[in-house]
This record gives sequence, structure tokens and C-alpha cells, in this order.
Amino acid sequence: MVLKEIDSTQFRDMVRVATHRMGKNAEFVNSLNVFPVPDGDTGTNMNLTIASGAKAVSENPSTNVSDLTESLAKGMLMGARGNSGVITSQLFRGFYKATQGMKTLNAQELSNAFTNGVTTAYKAVMKPVEGTILTVARVAAEEGATKANDTDDVEEVMKAVVEGAKKALKTTPDLLPILKQVGVVDSGGQGLLFIYEGFLEGILGENFADQYQPDAGEMDEMINAMHHQSVQSQLATQDIKNGYCTEIMVDLTADVPNKKPFDLDEFRKHLSGIGDSLLAVSDGDVAKVHVHTEHPGEVFQYGSQFGQLGKIKIDNMRIQHETIVEGDEDKQESVDFAVIAVASGNGIRKLFESEGVNRIISGGQTMNPSTADIIDAIKKSGAKKAIVLPNNGNIIMAAKQAAEVSDIPVGIVPTKTISQGLTAMLSFDPDASVDDNVEAMTEDLDTVVSGEVTQANRDTTINGVEIHKNDYLGIVDGDIKIDNADLIKATTEMVEKMLDDDTEIITIMYGRDANKEQAEKVVSALKAEHDDLEFEIHDGGQPVYNFLISAE
Repeated sequence: MVLKEIDSTQFRDMVRVATHRMGKNAEFVNSLNVFPVPDGDTGTNMNLTIASGAKAVSENPSTNVSDLTESLAKGMLMGARGNSGVITSQLFRGFYKATQGMKTLNAQELSNAFTNGVTTAYKAVMKPVEGTILTVARVAAEEGATKANDTDDVEEVMKAVVEGAKKALKTTPDLLPILKQVGVVDSGGQGLLFIYEGFLEGILGENFADQYQPDAGEMDEMINAMHHQSVQSQLATQDIKNGYCTEIMVDLTADVPNKKPFDLDEFRKHLSGIGDSLLAVSDGDVAKVHVHTEHPGEVFQYGSQFGQLGKIKIDNMRIQHETIVEGDEDKQESVDFAVIAVASGNGIRKLFESEGVNRIISGGQTMNPSTADIIDAIKKSGAKKAIVLPNNGNIIMAAKQAAEVSDIPVGIVPTKTISQGLTAMLSFDPDASVDDNVEAMTEDLDTVVSGEVTQANRDTTINGVEIHKNDYLGIVDGDIKIDNADLIKATTEMVEKMLDDDTEIITIMYGRDANKEQAEKVVSALKAEHDDLEFEIHDGGQPVYNFLISAE
């Protein structure tokens, strides 16, 4: 039977199943991270991005597909995290633009929507790189367009899109040498394939849940909002161990692929290993979960094995805590020109504040803030104009996306590290324009070399460096240069790679998994060879990285 059009009900199914499929496979996508460090979060970012779009679709009662594609695009825009999430949101922004005013989608219109999504996403990326999610999206759209010329069956067009995505994904290691070197396909492309496969399953009516839609207030009734405040008010922000308040509802009556039998005790036991402050209840048909965790994607993935995920909710408690401590979540400052920085670690926060940063967004590695988080910080600054320092290469696109929809002029200084962010602040002039500040602050980024030390989470070889699991890695401006089982030696060897004839000052920020004594040992080892260098040591308090080091 030929399916000639997609109506609103079918489109809802497509989005619902795609979200389920992405959530179930988020950790697998994370595992495709090229670098063997514990910050691979492509799957998590894409999962949270599409989940935000799915939530917006579920809240829109319209029977017009165009209204639902608009909700999907806007929801994904606000929820976009990391480069992969932003690019995915742009794909569906273009998808929406091509469907405006349409009550249903026929085969040609569906194909056109995918094609326009690719055009929009490529325009959003300053220097598009083949062998990434962009390649997968492009080839998938091309295959869909070819099929749409031969048939008016939307199922056949969607099958062609999926097959095109699969074909393109297999070629990504040939287009990006680093992927072939490590032996993986592109993680963003793999995530997009899961989304497209979910779309196809939704159209076919296979392997997806029924129409269960939980009441919007049900989960809120389960959790007393004061619970979070009473707990958080006793902590410093940097002491929050599990930073994401995660809530899900699971329809246990729904049929999902490889469904597992539900046992509440086992369910609670597993989730207790993922986080704390757990509350899990079930009436036999629906399970409701509240847990504080560092890995929301794992909660989604686990819950989806027992049924269809209904309502999901994620709050960054570090951001919530900061506003609670201030005494008013809606508090707005009143400044003419604000500088907003993304950072994690109490010591690093204080360093930025000492240099004149007005507002800090908690985040960085493994905790990429969403577009909405950045927009919220801009609004709460109360400023007439603002500068944002992303301090992470995976946050720059979300920051630019936030600037585009902001009500005030916002400039983005493309800082990729904490060290670059601190250096950029030296050139900030509150009396200059946004554009002049961006230019001046960006020019200074080349004056600092950034080093990061963390532990490897798997064995591999990258650019000739043989890496062993649990060894310490020295990463200089994004490239792994050192592998050593000894923290002090790895750090010292990394700093040696950072030096040149003009280096004068070395700044060392030790994180949660290091201490001042270890930093002093690094300084002693370096002073023995370089008595002309000056050293500064700060308690950064950052997660993931034992040391963040700058050479200027």
C-alpha cells in the first residue's frame, strides 16, 4: 500500500520514535568520541536536543504538520547543546522552513524539507567539514530527492533517506583521517542516522509505542520543588556531585523493541548506581522517576528498555543553585555591558569574576549548556549589550545561536579553553562597542597556549601517541601530545611542549582530582630547567581535568 502523505498524527509518531531511538543509543554515540577522554558527549547532546524538540511537539495540539515542524525546530533551537546538537537543530530549522503552511507532507515535500535542512545547516557552519554529520545529512537528502523523482510514496522516500545516511556514515572514516586512525565512524552522523531510522519506524508504525501522553502536571506533583532548594542551599555550587535533576515517565504498557520485564526493586537498584536523590514509583502501568545524576542520557537509555518514554525533564542544578544562593531565581542585574563566561569550578569562577565577568554559566566539558541556558544568562544580566566567552569549542555554536535570537547586541569571542577566556578578559573595554571588543579580545587568543591534563578512558593510538587506559594525557591546544602513567611527569612533559622563546608566565589551575602539592611538584620540576619562568598556582576546582595550564 502506497502512503502518499504524512499527517500530523504520523509526524508526531516520527518525532516520538526518533527521540526514543536516539535516547536508547545515546551512550553508544558517546562511545564513538575520537579522543579517549571522559568528555565524549555527542550522544547526550543530540539526545537532549531532540528531546527538547519532542517536548515542544507534544505540547502543540495542532493538526497541521507545519505547526508541528515549527515547534520541533524551536524546541531544538532552545535545547541545542554542543556542536552536534546545534547542527541538528539547524537541520530541522531548514526542514521547518520548507514546510511552512502545509497541513500534510507528500513525498516531494518531505524530500524538499530534508534538502532545505542540509542547506541551512551548511550555512550555519563557518567552515563545513566533510566526514561529519553534515556529510551524512547531505547524502541522505540526495538519496531522498532521487527517490522522490521516481515515486509518490513517502515510505519509499524515507527509506531512501535512511539508506543514504547509512551509506554516508560508512564513508566518514575515509573523509576524516582521524576517524580511520581511531577506528570509528563520525559520532554526530551516527546520531543523525538513529534519528532518521526513528522517523522511518514512526511512518511504518513498527517498533514504537502507542499514543500514551502523560498529564503535564503528573511529574510535578511527584516532586516538591522545595526539596531541591533545601538540599542545594547547604552546598557550594562546586560541591554538587550529580548536577542534573532528571525526571522521566515510562509507559510500561507500550510495546518497544527488545522490551525487558519491569521489576520496581531492580529498577530502583540500577538507577541508584547512576545518581542520588532517587525517587522511583510505579502503579504497574506507568513508572515515574526523579534522580540527580551526571549522566541524564543513561537514565533515558535505561528507562526506555521497559516502555515508551513520556514526559522528560532535565534541570542543571548547578545553574539553579547559583540563582538560589543569590536569593531570587528571577533576579536581574542592571549593567550597561555584561561579560558572560562558561566555566566549571569555584576557583575558576572567582578568577573570571576578579577579571570583571558579570555572570558565570556553569558548564564546560561534559556539561555543555544549551542555547536556552545562554539566553537565560544574557537576560538575567540585565545588560544593554553583552559579550559571551564559551571557553570550549563545543559551546561556541550554541553561544552564536543564542546571540542571534537575543533581544540585545551580543558578541561571541570564540574562546576554546579557560585559559583563552581569562586572557581575552585582559582586553575587555566596557566603553568600547561590542564589535570592537570582540575584535580586540579575539586578537589576544593567539598569545596563550592552553594545556589540559586528564586520564584516558580507553587504549588507542592518535597521531603517533600510544595511549593506555587510565594513563594521564597532556593535551596542548586540542592535540594529545603526552601519555604517561605518572601525573607529575605527564604534566611536566606537556608544559615542555607548550614553551617557546617568548614564554614568560605559566599559570596552573588544579582541579578536583589534583591538589596544590602536586601543582608545586610540577613547578619544582620545571624550575629546575627553566629558572627564568614565572609561575602562578590557583585552585580551579574544575572536574574532568587534573590541571588546566596556560603559557603566555
